[in-house]
Amino acid sequence: MPFINRAITRSAPIPDVHGQLTGLRASQVAAIDRLYRRRVPHDKILTPELAKTMCQLTLDIRRPIAVVLTRRGLVQEIIVGTDLVLSPATAAQFRAGPRSLRGLRLIRTQLRDQPLSQETLTDLAYLRLDLIGTLSVLPDGSPGNLYLAHLLPPDGTGRLCNILKAVPFYQCSFQCDRFIEELEAEVHVARARQAVQDGNESAILVSASPHGRAEQEERLIELAELANSAGVRVIDRVAQRTADGHQRHLLGSGKLKEVLIQTLHKGADMVIFDQTLSPAQSRAIAEMTDIKVIDRTQLILDIFARRAHSREGKVQVELAQLRYLLPRLSGKGTQLSRLGGGIGSRGPGETKLESDRRRVHDRITHLERDLAQFAKHQGQRRARRGRQGLPVVSLVGYTNAGKSTLLNVLTKSHVSAENRMFETLDTTSRRLRFPEDSEIIVTDTVGFIRDLPKELVGAFRTTLEELHEADLLLHVVDAGAADVDVQISAVVDVLRDLGLESIPRMLVLNKCDRLPPDQIGLLSRRYRAIGISAIRPETLRPLLAELYAHVSRLTVDRTPTLPNRPQSGEPALASRP
Repeated sequence: MPFINRAITRSAPIPDVHGQLTGLRASQVAAIDRLYRRRVPHDKILTPELAKTMCQLTLDIRRPIAVVLTRRGLVQEIIVGTDLVLSPATAAQFRAGPRSLRGLRLIRTQLRDQPLSQETLTDLAYLRLDLIGTLSVLPDGSPGNLYLAHLLPPDGTGRLCNILKAVPFYQCSFQCDRFIEELEAEVHVARARQAVQDGNESAILVSASPHGRAEQEERLIELAELANSAGVRVIDRVAQRTADGHQRHLLGSGKLKEVLIQTLHKGADMVIFDQTLSPAQSRAIAEMTDIKVIDRTQLILDIFARRAHSREGKVQVELAQLRYLLPRLSGKGTQLSRLGGGIGSRGPGETKLESDRRRVHDRITHLERDLAQFAKHQGQRRARRGRQGLPVVSLVGYTNAGKSTLLNVLTKSHVSAENRMFETLDTTSRRLRFPEDSEIIVTDTVGFIRDLPKELVGAFRTTLEELHEADLLLHVVDAGAADVDVQISAVVDVLRDLGLESIPRMLVLNKCDRLPPDQIGLLSRRYRAIGISAIRPETLRPLLAELYAHVSRLTVDRTPTLPNRPQSGEPALASRP
């Protein structure tokens, strides 16, 4: 009876052996399992007793045996074979970050006396172990040479680890506890110094797609601009051409492990993918690492969350974030989770996952009601503006093309116009008065970007409805951009998706002060556009003349019975790109 009580009241689960166990006898597995009972002093790599037992078992089963030890000298895991994969429980209990080690060391036996392999060193860097080592087994089953390696703090040389000189096990005088303490202190100081120098969060950017190298580099440049706009410092960029975008980890597992190693070694706080990660890919990558991994959509959503100032803008951003989050909520599933009737259908009630999903659904419904109210108020404002009979010109274009700067110069306003992506989120309307005593309404709204996340398009549809009331869309383009055609096409695609292709558009090439005059003329003729520089008011005269001519025609053509919209006979100057 006392034995039964002890078995029932035991708090910790019975340890088990992982790895390549096929073909082993039960007695052999039981002997390996008894290694969990061993204890190692803090200052020792292994005790002679544990080392000898591991070597004898290795010789018996003809397979390597690895022990994962904590800093307290407890055997945390036993792994048979060459594969090194920590159990989810161990990975969750002993986490590693860019400024710390995992707090575990691994020693594996090997039948041949040979140095540490590259695969072993990769495991050391990827798992951020305190130490990793191999112990050779002599023909009589006794310990042979001990090979050790440890990580190095970032020192600018690019070296990941240091391989110590091999020594016979019984001659090893390595002070394990003191060495690990000093090593982690050096790592922490190096990371802290780097954090103080850098200030902001840092990231490694990754692009994985079937596209060519040149296109991937262009997209990484834009992703770097987005990261800078979010206050993230870019440490490195990685481009990997893949057959398709449906891999479990988007990248191959080996390449992803390499990226994660570089992230840890270079002190980056996160990895940012240029492609949108599917919910399954997000979960698979999260299982591999504790490092923060986000995608382009999350980065854009974060920028929007930082820049939204009005109540309407904040509601739209939160709605977009929740719509993105909902399919990525993970848990144990819904089987047997709701109370029901009948045998086999009585569950424990609502799970945490279901509760989270229900709250997200409720919040989305609440925010959608708020947006409906905002849309109603906007409709009333547009109706009042329509009764005044003032023409409306809306500025559209790629993000950071200079729309807000142009609005400020045209209307003598003071709207925020920083040189960064998505500086403007809230719609702004100002009056532009011409010398001939006529005026128009100029509106500025959120900029577009290629592959604009559908969550943002849906959430900001209320704001973008303002564009439907425009008499003219002034499509502002950064003339100095490396991919002008791509940016123009991205904006045209969004306008088409919003049903705005019937509204006349005038193409304006901004930032022409950065280009030579002959190139400005060439681009203007190619795109049938007007070249300007918003920071040089003297270059705006041709644009103002075209706007005034357009407004004059609207004034002549309109009568009180006609709608506030140009008719099919639109003049040629309101051309489309």
